[in-house]
Amino acid sequence: MTLPDRGKIFSEINAIADLAGAEIMKFYRGDMQVRQKTDKSPVTAADVAAEKIIIAGLQRLTPNIPIVAEEEAAKGKVIQVGDRPFWLVDPLDGTKEFIAHRDQFTVNIALIENLSPTMGVVLAPALQASYAADGRGTAVKRIGQNAPKSISARPIPKKEVIVTASRSHGDINKIGDLIKDYAIANVVISGSSIKFCMVASGEADIYPRYGATSEWDIAAGHAVLNAAGGSVKTLDGREMRYGKAKFLNPEFVAYGNQG
Repeated sequence: MTLPDRGKIFSEINAIADLAGAEIMKFYRGDMQVRQKTDKSPVTAADVAAEKIIIAGLQRLTPNIPIVAEEEAAKGKVIQVGDRPFWLVDPLDGTKEFIAHRDQFTVNIALIENLSPTMGVVLAPALQASYAADGRGTAVKRIGQNAPKSISARPIPKKEVIVTASRSHGDINKIGDLIKDYAIANVVISGSSIKFCMVASGEADIYPRYGATSEWDIAAGHAVLNAAGGSVKTLDGREMRYGKAKFLNPEFVAYGNQG
């Protein structure tokens, strides 16, 4: 499928993410209405409200491209996408961060084409930061209402590597097992898909991830990182692909510029 106007679509998904982020912030300052999903993970009214905004926006924008979204999938509404283009949506990545009033939660929208993320936006509404890209060399960071600025992953040093990891998956021994070829200088704990963006912008070099993730957790950040000159690889060194069974990922490492 050839998209009729990539520039327009890219602009629109950024606007959709902004709308979803503004809706999330209403709940962040008020009643979050937290409950548990069947898998015991938390979900809030903000997750649900943001997802509705994003799905409606994408359906208007690209009515022929299917949408796989986290909260819809949690209710059993999973689409068989095959190898055609599809959207992956995580309306509020880092729900635990959100509930704890830590600002590192994100809105994530990604387009998957040929089983790879090609276009994506990661919005951190509480930080007023947005990262977006549509293909190699297009990665940008926007702060507030300022103009977007280009970002790129820095070359990974062999020594003094800066690693970013999640609060729940920050075991230094397990992280070391995933990146044995690199000497770790520092581990920066961060929430949600911001970790991909830290690598994409040169604030960190590597994000190793052990434990379970779903495709919607990582696709938008992966798109930004790819565009910034980085990559996301499974532990056997292969590029991460999408449209997998149940949209589940194996363990992986997100790299900056490997040269």
